[in-house]
Amino acid sequence: MSVRDLTILGCSSQQPTRKRNHGAYLLRWNEEGFLFDPGEGTQRQFIFANIAPTCVNRIFVSHFHGDHCLGLGSMLMRLNLDKVTHPIHCYYPASGQVYFDRLRYGAMYHENIEVIPHPVKGPGVVVEDDKFTIEAFPLTHGVENFAWRVKEKDSIKFDKQKLQEKGVVGQMVRQIEKDKKVSVGGKIVTLDEVSHLRTGDIFTIVIDTLPCQGAIDAAKNATLLLCESTYLDEHRHLAKEYHHMTAKQAAEIAKKAGAKELILTHFSARYQDLEPFETEARSIFPNTFAADDLKVFPFAKS
Repeated sequence: MSVRDLTILGCSSQQPTRKRNHGAYLLRWNEEGFLFDPGEGTQRQFIFANIAPTCVNRIFVSHFHGDHCLGLGSMLMRLNLDKVTHPIHCYYPASGQVYFDRLRYGAMYHENIEVIPHPVKGPGVVVEDDKFTIEAFPLTHGVENFAWRVKEKDSIKFDKQKLQEKGVVGQMVRQIEKDKKVSVGGKIVTLDEVSHLRTGDIFTIVIDTLPCQGAIDAAKNATLLLCESTYLDEHRHLAKEYHHMTAKQAAEIAKKAGAKELILTHFSARYQDLEPFETEARSIFPNTFAADDLKVFPFAKS
């Protein structure tokens, strides 16, 4: 059975708290497992989430500040210990290659898994395969930092009632999908008559940035936008000083981008209660939720 959900393994920012781990986000999308910005303790958070780390086959690092990458080495070693047979693709800013190498080989172990590095040299399409198009967008944080946008390929969806009405059954369904048409009782039935094009879902993650055009572009029409909101608007001056955003600014980005749903994360340790973040953001973008550790959000097209 395919799974489509977002698990918040941690939602704290620079320092963890008693209740919030360093950030880490697992997107399970059918047969794929996308892990974003694994901070310290990510491996242990998988245990609390009751999810096997072996589901991960792609790891993304937005930038190489410690709270976004210090769990990378231990995750690779855990996957190595579990002897996963699938490749582990790692995406990260090329300017941080030295840090990636240090994290990957930060301790003695015999590497028996296939790790495929994807150092990203600039914005644009990072990879495109038969399932997804993955793009990187520049953010404004004082160091090279990318937002990631993952778009599912569009797909053909058949209308069962129309298939029945047109008499398209059995092997004819496969034929009409391949040839765009099929002969039924001497009449030609086209693919458009019995199906529609389903636009692929989009997931975007925007972490550690001032409000910028890159964040808006990455989040355009996103089905689900996971966005940092380190501060409340009353501390906007701190957000600006440290190159972060407020809940209000995150909501403004979601609104400008035409996103469908906004999940707030990456909260400063100064805040104990996350409800004010939702309240602040919802005044601008109603479909907003504050992430909390081990919270799971469904990810499916309505």
